[in-house]
Amino acid sequence: MSEAALERQIRPIYDALDIGSNKSAIVTCNKLIKKYPKNTLVKALKALALVRSQKVEESLAICDDVLAAKSTDDATLSAMMHVLRGLGRHTDMVMMFEDAYKQQPHNEELGAQTFFANVRTGNWKAAQQIATRMHKQFQEDRYLYWSVTGAILQANDPVTPPNMRTLLYKLAHRLVTSSPTPSYLSADRFHLHLTILRELQLFDEANTLLESEIGRAICSTSLACDELRREIWQMRGLWKEEGEQAQAKITDKNDRNWLEFLSVLNGAFSPISRDSEPSDEAKAECSENLTKTRAFLNNIAETYGVKDRSGLLALLELEKRAYAHKLSPDQTEIYNLMVKYFGQFGDKACCYEDFRPYSDLEGDILAQWTSFLDSQTPSFASIGDLQRCINVRKLQRVNLPPSQLTPELESGLAAQYIQEYLEGLPLGADLPATDLQPADDLVILAGHAFISLWTITQEAAPLYNAAAVLEFALTKSQLSFQIRLLLVRIYRLLGAPSLALEHYRLINVKQVQNDTLSHFVLTRALTFSLAATGDLTYPSECLESSQIYMNNSQETADFIVRAFTAEKYSQIPDFITFEDRLDNSLQRDVVKVEHVRMRMTHEPLNSDLIDMELIELKFIFNRSHHDNRDFATLPNYQPRCQPSLDQQTLLFGNSSGQGWLWVFLKIYIRAFQQASDLDDTVEDKLLIGDRPKQSNDPENKLPLKERLANRKPEELEELTADELGLLDWATALGDWLEPYHDHTRPPPAAVLAEASKQSELKTGLPLRGIDVKPLNGEASNGHPKKDEEAPPVKEAPELVSKYFESMGARFKELLDGKALPSELLHVATITQEAFILFAVETMRFKSASVVKIHKLGALVQMFKDIRTKASCVLKEMATELVKISEREGTAESRKVFVDVCKPIMTSPTISHDFVLTVAKSVCDARKKVLEGIGKGAMKICAAHGQS
Repeated sequence: MSEAALERQIRPIYDALDIGSNKSAIVTCNKLIKKYPKNTLVKALKALALVRSQKVEESLAICDDVLAAKSTDDATLSAMMHVLRGLGRHTDMVMMFEDAYKQQPHNEELGAQTFFANVRTGNWKAAQQIATRMHKQFQEDRYLYWSVTGAILQANDPVTPPNMRTLLYKLAHRLVTSSPTPSYLSADRFHLHLTILRELQLFDEANTLLESEIGRAICSTSLACDELRREIWQMRGLWKEEGEQAQAKITDKNDRNWLEFLSVLNGAFSPISRDSEPSDEAKAECSENLTKTRAFLNNIAETYGVKDRSGLLALLELEKRAYAHKLSPDQTEIYNLMVKYFGQFGDKACCYEDFRPYSDLEGDILAQWTSFLDSQTPSFASIGDLQRCINVRKLQRVNLPPSQLTPELESGLAAQYIQEYLEGLPLGADLPATDLQPADDLVILAGHAFISLWTITQEAAPLYNAAAVLEFALTKSQLSFQIRLLLVRIYRLLGAPSLALEHYRLINVKQVQNDTLSHFVLTRALTFSLAATGDLTYPSECLESSQIYMNNSQETADFIVRAFTAEKYSQIPDFITFEDRLDNSLQRDVVKVEHVRMRMTHEPLNSDLIDMELIELKFIFNRSHHDNRDFATLPNYQPRCQPSLDQQTLLFGNSSGQGWLWVFLKIYIRAFQQASDLDDTVEDKLLIGDRPKQSNDPENKLPLKERLANRKPEELEELTADELGLLDWATALGDWLEPYHDHTRPPPAAVLAEASKQSELKTGLPLRGIDVKPLNGEASNGHPKKDEEAPPVKEAPELVSKYFESMGARFKELLDGKALPSELLHVATITQEAFILFAVETMRFKSASVVKIHKLGALVQMFKDIRTKASCVLKEMATELVKISEREGTAESRKVFVDVCKPIMTSPTISHDFVLTVAKSVCDARKKVLEGIGKGAMKICAAHGQS
């Protein structure tokens, strides 16, 4: 058959894959494989369809067959690239392209694909070598710069030794200077050249390039090159010269880049900025500079007036630095500039944020500033007047002294903010529904006052008021993400998680925002998860928010490849940094741990679940993390003497950051490790994809057992008291059971034999490369050698045996106090989590044959006693939660909510009926989660309460 005819038969496979019809693609592939059993493209496409159908085991054998054929066909290689990336076999992908390139060394396209394969895996050394070879072979300039970039990226790789770093930069320098075409023919090549010169501190050569006519032209049009030029000048100590050049840009070219103004300021303070104790001569020179700079900036401010605020802001920054360096006797000039700035730009929304760095006034100057703000008469005649009023209220609030933070005064401020908000609403009456109300910040300030009142009184009433007034504001500004984020925090505190999640979803978070904002709803999400009852809302949210990380692993590498292709070298480090920050995102792994915690409440406990999660959690434990979470999106107008709004509204007052993640990884890795039959030998043989890169943290070189036992104070600080108790209990439980797990665990040979057998049942083929012969003289039936005796059975530590009783007492204590529902749920879910962990740790001993062979009957009897106590305590908690949920669903509960919200119902605008609607929503949400957690706990008791 002709190639064209074969291509027509293969086309439907591509079409099916494009529309996601993987089953249809597999059927078509099977038909063609019968006709053409040696066609590698059809096999590769079948493997791709299988991978996309999550039939990984079936795809492996086909994948290995195609790789063994060492095809050079472009379509086959392309399909296999997607297959191997889906399987995480990046090393095999590189080898596949390298084998093809070796067979056709004159194929330029194959050479480029081999280079890109190494780029996608971050193998910069090999990429640099291939690019060098391609340049010698094909004599194209871009391959030389690919080689240069590969050397630089290899030098910047954390695993590269420091002494090699300099050598690699010297290699890159030699390559650039030997290029037949100068680097200044392209802005990105010029940027690459300057990067090398900066790193090697070859400032004379850099100066020659920068001072040339073409160098100046490039820097004038390329922000990236100009930023690099500025950095090189600063490294040379040319602060004054840089400041003079920046002045010229501001004056002659009307450049309003804030970096230019900072250069002017840095130049002014350069005589004293380098010394901790500057000389009198340096101070005198600096004073002279300040006089000139003040005159320059005053001229800019006067020239542009209300058209541009850069000059006044730069003057504020100048006076702040002068006061900090003791070149100004007091803050009088700062005060005068703030008054002037407020007069010109007080009606701008940016005014408060502009003032924030300079509002840290002291003594008499602070009193003058407060008096000035108090003298401002609020007006609602125009949007500009309203914005001026808003800025006054924000600036007044941030400087409130502790003496004014009383329940009475905060209540009064909240009422004032609400009244002014309602007066400002008519100004936005004609705006379309997609616009924000100009008065929104006043209602947000009211929310701040109510939250401050809650922190003072610890009564729930202020939170009810905040929820009601913010919900009203959303009827006027449906797209206000700041109001919704504030409600997310409030509803989590009130134990109404479904409302929090609803508002979060209405923000319509996209792409990388899932990484920066998902902490608002997924921090300690187990507290509100109803997965035990079959409601997978929160686990689904975890999976949806994690989609960005899968996209990143597939797409960002392609962006890097495109940057090489288009020779956008200045963008490549940013793409690599972006990829690294997402791949090693703290929030990514916090969400993963939360998902595991929820998954354990929903799915049956079995070896497949435990083994899979154990491997993934160990990968996470070897990473270094980047905290990409955004806390600044939540506005903060609380007084400086108080914690920020973010800190005030954190659930249980603790943020689950790196310390929290580390603790829960240690808890779960140790529990899964003891319950699993996998050791490192078995894990290596069964692992499908490549192991992720391990961080260079010296601690990672310690034995895993030692790392799991290590406790750091900074990690424990992020735990609640109940989470710390869980850690203590889990550690004591693990220490007690470890000898029995180690004795009864089957040897690696037996585990591999069983895995191979299961694979053969699923796919018809045993696992490849698995030698199932007994290792080190171990018995192949999974039992220890006869001369080994079981460790003697010891009594359970008191911490283990009494833990559930103590948690029961803790729950009753909260019931009798003023605890919010979220606090009760936290104690109940932590107790439930301990119950599940106990089931995990004792899974191995459910087998009657294991207990009998190893004479562990006494140990199992202790398990029964602990399990019975735990089940009783958890059932009591569940019963109480269901009772509370029933009360939440009554009219009386809604009446309590409405009654405490009377202070905000002073206007007919926020009516009784509206507040009652909010009350019903909150009470119903609380009823749902309390009832769901209670019934879920009952199900877990039924599932794991039996011996």
